[in-house]
Amino acid sequence: MSTALDHASGITEHEAEQVERANASGRTPVVFIHGLWLLPSSWDRWTTVFEESGFSAVAPGWPDDPETVAEAKAHPEVFAGKSVGHVADHIDAVVRGLRKKPAVIGHSFGGLLAQIIAGRGLAAVSVAIDPAPFRGVLPLPISALKAASPALSNPANRNKAIPLTYEQFRFAFANAVSESEAKELYEQYAVPAPGLPLFQAAAANLNPWTEVKVDTTNPDRGPLLILDGEKDNTVPWAIANASYKRQKRNPGVTEIKKIAGRGHALTIDSGWREVADVALAFVRRFVS
Repeated sequence: MSTALDHASGITEHEAEQVERANASGRTPVVFIHGLWLLPSSWDRWTTVFEESGFSAVAPGWPDDPETVAEAKAHPEVFAGKSVGHVADHIDAVVRGLRKKPAVIGHSFGGLLAQIIAGRGLAAVSVAIDPAPFRGVLPLPISALKAASPALSNPANRNKAIPLTYEQFRFAFANAVSESEAKELYEQYAVPAPGLPLFQAAAANLNPWTEVKVDTTNPDRGPLLILDGEKDNTVPWAIANASYKRQKRNPGVTEIKKIAGRGHALTIDSGWREVADVALAFVRRFVS
């Protein structure tokens, strides 16, 4: 791993500080990658748990991510036009700034990005939580199409930033929690998201040049755990299991686990600690 950060890649001062702190600590870094409709702050409780367990947490944003949910809602246009390849290369640049190979943990499109980074041989161990599908993952459950419909229902949304209404968030993220908790999560965490990655994922199996692809055969991929919420509408078990079946061809350890009774908000809802502990236990098996 390099110790120099390429600021031409759009690495922010905050991201550079996290990398420098991780390098100075001598600890194994853990890189947390968020998905659509969330910000890096959605990992705040996770980063505390991993820091207290002896790791150094790095939570990069997607390019141009605002600092706060309020800022994101005030300026949704900053999210527009971000492609999977653009974001993957940004995360790649952050990871290459680390002296030690990190553990990489991602949720939703962040779970896809975690697998892309692992497929490039940059991760010591990876956990992909409710991961968005990549080229070669064929199931398209109705609920996944409905969850993506706020963007996919209009081709003009491809290059726009798309917010979710509360009802859309309730279905896509918060279907497995109470109404009051769902409203709280929506207010606290939900931000607009680029439509482009959803269009890219939807067309991945039709486009041989897609950016939504993972090198599942790289022997340097490292161990991988896929986690999926039993009640997830956005990434149902059929998608997660199809990803697992492609990944298990890799010579590295490849495992999958279903988290009972949980939806797509499992990393941010009141049961987040259960999921964090499963991820932490897997990471600890391979790095310390």
